[in-house]
Amino acid sequence: MSVAVVVAWGATVVFAALLRPCLTRLTTLDYATLGAATRQADVAGLLMTVAMLAMVSPLGFPVPVAGWQAVFVVTAAFFLAAAVRGGDARCRRCDLHHGLGALAMLYMLAAMPHGDAGHGVWPTMVDGAATGGYALPLVAAGCVVYFALDGALTVRRLVRARRAATVAPAGAASRSTCRAVMSAGMAAMFAVGLAA
Repeated sequence: MSVAVVVAWGATVVFAALLRPCLTRLTTLDYATLGAATRQADVAGLLMTVAMLAMVSPLGFPVPVAGWQAVFVVTAAFFLAAAVRGGDARCRRCDLHHGLGALAMLYMLAAMPHGDAGHGVWPTMVDGAATGGYALPLVAAGCVVYFALDGALTVRRLVRARRAATVAPAGAASRSTCRAVMSAGMAAMFAVGLAA
């Protein structure tokens, strides 16, 4: 799979820009009031942002695939178990989304071509010598649909909340904006893999 270097740098800048709001939420919000589920969602958002940044960066990333796979197995298990356990309906939807996102990252790490040029054991997105797309392309197509739909619905909820001038919990607008951008990025990465 090959992505033009200029596109890869553009995506790198977008994902790097998401680091700031993710870190700001984690360092400034009162999670004693907002709850542990909100903190966990913010940690998952930061983790996904770092992983996406590493995948699209033309510089590569020093963490091998096996390390990321271990992180995403634990993340998927944690959030899917939280979604099954239930509790607050809002948290259940968010937990399910983060669990599915971690599973999608696992799939992406396993199903993408891996190359030797620059990335070593990291999946190859920028290497022009890489050929081939995702294994099991139907799964990738499902991911494109899910993340594109999630991004659109997140933007719709954000716009409706702003129009209604409802008072949202601290960090909610930042969290929704990051989720919309991340979902769009995930949909785009899966679409690029399908086009390869």
